[in-house]
Parts: sequence; structure tokens; C-alpha cells
Amino acid sequence: MLLLSFAYTLLSTFIVSYALPALDSPTTGEVITSLPEAEIAKFRPYSYYASTGNCNPSLTRNWTCGTNCEANPTFEPVASGGDGDKVQFWFVGYDPTLDTVVVSHQGTDFSKIKPVLTDIDLDLRELDSGLFRGVSQSVKVHHGFRDAHARAFTRSVFQHPVLKILSSFKDSSGAAIALLDSVFLALHLPNVVFKTVVYAMPRVGNQAFANYVDEHLHDLRHINNKRDPVPILPGMFLGYHQPSGEIHIGDDDVWYVCPGQDNTSELCSTGAVRDVLNSRPGDHVGPFNGAIMTC
Repeated sequence: MLLLSFAYTLLSTFIVSYALPALDSPTTGEVITSLPEAEIAKFRPYSYYASTGNCNPSLTRNWTCGTNCEANPTFEPVASGGDGDKVQFWFVGYDPTLDTVVVSHQGTDFSKIKPVLTDIDLDLRELDSGLFRGVSQSVKVHHGFRDAHARAFTRSVFQHPVLKILSSFKDSSGAAIALLDSVFLALHLPNVVFKTVVYAMPRVGNQAFANYVDEHLHDLRHINNKRDPVPILPGMFLGYHQPSGEIHIGDDDVWYVCPGQDNTSELCSTGAVRDVLNSRPGDHVGPFNGAIMTC
């Protein structure tokens, strides 16, 4: 069965956690554990795929983007696109080393007006019933992210680049736009195993959306760096919530596994940052496994 992975910047491998320390989570009562170096290293390919999402399609199409591309030398690009403004850069392809299809999306380019307008389009809207058939109308997401996802790929699922790749590699043994893409594709590809690894992900939807993600995406990891303000935005007072699956890189550079949604422990983003006045915007770009989220 083919594995489909997502990398996203705003910018699996089975994860085994060992307590380095083990501390109780004030949100869930569960123990917060930390990842050893060997497990952190398994995220390295995805960190560089996420960083590569910021590269122009002319580079990802031929896999000639320098250090980011060289970090995953066996990757076989299949499709790439976007203009970095109205439609953020994206690429898809196949990694024979990981035996997985990879989908990556560009993060917000704050030098362009359209991506910034997308980020501040904060009202919660229902998912497009044509794209997300059968999803409850109580599930609502960020209006700007919803529309950006629709622009990133054709509205016809049968023309989605991922489906073309799956057709090409059908004999193999095998995120805010990336997260929506994961939800979208999981509806249409029930026999594909999904792993979603996203970096510095903002809150994408309401409580019903976070619950839906928890129920349907069983291998989601959203990795946040130190006091990056983006993972605590938009605020919960606006109705937004993070799904489960956070790994938070603390100020001590330890990777903490944070159980539950919006864990309020000081070892996790919601508790560590608390509000934007306590944040460090420079932490948004990393590093993650040595990767800085830029091309």
C-alpha cells in the first residue's frame, strides 16, 4: 500500500517517544515525552521537503534548487506550479527511498499582497461541499485558507496531480493548505495510507474541524519551533483550535510530544507562547532538522 506524505511551511515512520523528562500535561493529564535524536532524524527528509515548497516551480520541476533538493537526492518530481502570489508554489513527486508520494506547499510570502490577504481573511466558513463530500456543515475552516486550497489544485478530483502520481506508481508497495489537502484526499483515496507532517501550522478551523482531523487523519504531526507566534493564531477566542499531533521544539532544543489539542503546558506552543507579545517571529522559519524554511 502506497504511503502519501505531506510537507507544508507557513509557513511515518512510526514515532516512538522516550521520556527525557516525563512531565504531566495540564491539558490532558497525559505524560509529555521527548524524542531522542534517532527519532528526530527521521523527520529530516520532511523538513527539507517543506523548505523546498518555497522554491520556484522552475527549480522544483527539475529538482535543481540547491541545498533543499540535494537533501533528498532520489526524489522524482512529477508536477509543480503556482506563481507565489495568487497561487502559492507547490510540488508533488515520488521519493523511492521513503517509498512515498510527497506533496509540498509554499508558506506565506509576506512580500506579496495576496498571501497576506489570505492569512487575514479570518472568518470561519463551511467546507466546499463539492470538494469535501459528506463532511458535516458544523466543520468550519479559515476562509482564506479554504479558498487558497481550492486555487492550488483543480476542483476536479480526477485531475488532481496526486491521483496522476498514484496511477503512475500504482504497483509500489508502498499542512494549513496541506492539512486541507490531507482531509480532501483522504475522502477520495480511502485505500491510501496518509502521513501528514506540517511545520509552523496556524490554527485552520473550529473545534469540529479539529475533532474531524483527529478522527480521520491518524498520522498527523505538526512541528512548531520555540516561540513562533503562528501556531497560536488565529486565537481560540475567535473559535479556532489546533488538532492533536503537536511536536514542539522547546527553547532547550528538545523536541516535545504534546498530547491533545492546544496543550497548555509550557513545553508546548499554546502554553509556551501564550500571546503574540511573548512570541519571537524569527522562530517561525526554524531551524527544523537544520532546515530553514526558505529557498
